[in-house]
Amino acid sequence: MLVLDANILIRAVLGSRVLSLLRKYAAQIEFIAPEVAFEEAREHLPGILNAHGIAGDHALAALASLMRLVQTVDADAYSSFEAIARERLRRRDEDDWPVLALALALECPIWTEDTDFFGCGVATWTTDRIELYLTGARRRDA
Repeated sequence: MLVLDANILIRAVLGSRVLSLLRKYAAQIEFIAPEVAFEEAREHLPGILNAHGIAGDHALAALASLMRLVQTVDADAYSSFEAIARERLRRRDEDDWPVLALALALECPIWTEDTDFFGCGVATWTTDRIELYLTGARRRDA
């Protein structure tokens, strides 16, 4: 199991590497994200696309299609970890608390490019290293 941050969802829409990894490992790894991560991605995508001169309809459809690869989890599953997640993210970006709270609730790592999660007490993986985790998880399940 692996919790995805909103920036990973955005990278899956805008690039090919993240989407390729999600597709490659979807049968072996359960990718999950809090519902608010998808909301955050939907909120930020238009500005990112506009800055790069890219039409937004295709990207928003691609984000919606990610829900076949990434299971969304509603706040009821992790809200009891809100206080500890906010504490661990204090003076960083407390708005990211749902991602950390979900990882704490499920005792699993986070896939992110956001350094605010580094040192929060949960394993964090960046895209350039995530395949080490994904292939290790595949071997553990075999």
